[in-house]
Amino acid sequence: MKKISEGAESIVYEGTVAGIRCVIKSRIQKLYRIDELDQRIRSTRTKNEARIISSASKAGVNTPRVLLIDGFDLYTERIGGTTLNKMGRIGTNERQKIMQGAGKNLALLHSSDIAHGDYTPANIMVDSGTVYVIDFGLAEQTKSVEEKAIDLLLMKRSVEKSDYKTFESAYVHASSKSNAIVSRLHEVEMRGRYQTRTLAV
Repeated sequence: MKKISEGAESIVYEGTVAGIRCVIKSRIQKLYRIDELDQRIRSTRTKNEARIISSASKAGVNTPRVLLIDGFDLYTERIGGTTLNKMGRIGTNERQKIMQGAGKNLALLHSSDIAHGDYTPANIMVDSGTVYVIDFGLAEQTKSVEEKAIDLLLMKRSVEKSDYKTFESAYVHASSKSNAIVSRLHEVEMRGRYQTRTLAV
């Protein structure tokens, strides 16, 4: 296996399973936790992530397929292409299509009561014109309008103003529930609440 990245919660590898190229997300043991508790937390989070990815896919969101869960390891389909944050300079029309795809995907997530938790260009993968959402490690099943608004806020703080405008327009047009979430985003910004998430739990 080839290591792709390493974070506070997991190490991500590239490999194969049953002849299919895949990504293996392996949750890291936390030595400060009691071993039994640590295993339960890692197992639960791995299963929850797989469940949420499957739910998102059923809702029409472009996601990698879940291939296998093995203990604390989650195997998903390896998506080709590049994440939006690494694409560099691209044409205006292509960028608009990507932002529209990202907006539509998020609207579908929220319509299914899923908050991604880390909806930024680093987790938007583009392959042959198709826009995918990846890394559901912080995602949760929730009806909270505020948590969904945070997804919008994260994207708004991560892209140019014109890109966000395209993104938000596509988001609003994709779901009748989106207007309420956009309104909550404005409330969050006025309050100055910028939620900080951490993986060091």
